[in-house]
Amino acid sequence: MNLRDDFEFRGLVHQTTNPELLDRLGRGGVTAYVGFDPTAPSLHLGHLLQLCNLRRLQLAGNRPIALAGGGTALIGDPSFKATERPLQTVEQIGENLESIKEQLSRFLDFSPSAGNSQAVLLNNAEWLTTFPLTDFLRDVGKHFTINQLIARDSVKSRLDRPDVGLSFTEFSYSLLQGYDFLRLHLDQGCTVQLGGSDQWGNIISGVDLVRKSCGGDVDGLTSPLLLRPDGQKFGKTEGGNQSVWLSAELTRPYTLFQYLLNQDDAMVEKLLKFFTFLDHETINELIEATQSAPRERRAQRALATDIVTLVHGPEAATAAERAGRALFSEEIAALDERTLLDVMADAPSVEIPRTEFLDGVDLIDLVVRAGLAASKGEARRLHDQGGFAINNVKSAGEPVGVSQLLHDRYVVVRRGARTIALVVAI
Repeated sequence: MNLRDDFEFRGLVHQTTNPELLDRLGRGGVTAYVGFDPTAPSLHLGHLLQLCNLRRLQLAGNRPIALAGGGTALIGDPSFKATERPLQTVEQIGENLESIKEQLSRFLDFSPSAGNSQAVLLNNAEWLTTFPLTDFLRDVGKHFTINQLIARDSVKSRLDRPDVGLSFTEFSYSLLQGYDFLRLHLDQGCTVQLGGSDQWGNIISGVDLVRKSCGGDVDGLTSPLLLRPDGQKFGKTEGGNQSVWLSAELTRPYTLFQYLLNQDDAMVEKLLKFFTFLDHETINELIEATQSAPRERRAQRALATDIVTLVHGPEAATAAERAGRALFSEEIAALDERTLLDVMADAPSVEIPRTEFLDGVDLIDLVVRAGLAASKGEARRLHDQGGFAINNVKSAGEPVGVSQLLHDRYVVVRRGARTIALVVAI
């Protein structure tokens, strides 16, 4: 499948400056870049689409540049943001940058064995933080008009709100990103910039600047932003308050796996096309399975396995799937402590002094204290009707002792198929 057919099948093209661009990229030999501002200590799931796009270009024989925005992150991109970002210190940006560099290397081949397609990692702080202000205004600013910039939707959305406004700091962001494209064109022979649809205005700034400054033939291509049915950007947790990170420390592989496994059927087709490297036939089969047997969640499971493998590796994907199964089986006793806590993160928990387990805690008493029954009488009735399980092993009613503490600290108490609680010995 050639690159144009693949991008069109997956719906990856929102806007482009050149309708023939995909054909040129399909022939290989093109240098293209995407910028990633290190405004947090990790990239998040919202960045994944552009990482995948760069990877697709590299697999087609092109040379990808991952541009870490050590300079632009000091300013902050105002595009479609409701308020101005808090400015971060140089030290914060530097720490974030080191973390993000390692993440970028998981998606692209930076080794010499990639030949002419060897990926390049650069930091725009190298030129943006050393460019004298007066030189920047003369050499770059003269190519932009205020009329052009304020007419862009990404800027107007803030200018139309007198309660928020737009600082000159953020207003200058588009010029900085435009200059990035010029430097990459002159220094690296880069002729294509990729981004999300919210970056169209910034990409056009770069295209125009290169053409006006040196007559370079460059182009831009954006992909659609992916929104959930509730209008939130994909990659946010329930309520949109927290990002789903690509860092295993900030979002554990199990949590990422479950987030993807629980995606709505209405979302899964786009997610498979945007974020996986599964072939078209397999994707179509999974979409059909979603329609014919939705309860099996084959598409969601394939999505979760593929993305966790891509982000964290095959062993992490296998462990995450195993942890999900363990929640309902005796395998829960074999989970490491961090994964056990991940698996039980949404379950209610209660603390009980560890000394009580030395002589054994009465099962009925434990069930009530864990909140799985309102009274001892109810607990006894529930026990007679089907019983309880300790660490997913059906209990005959015997006391729960120290030997049953997982990692010498935890007991998982289950009532029926789905009601579960975590007891922590303190």
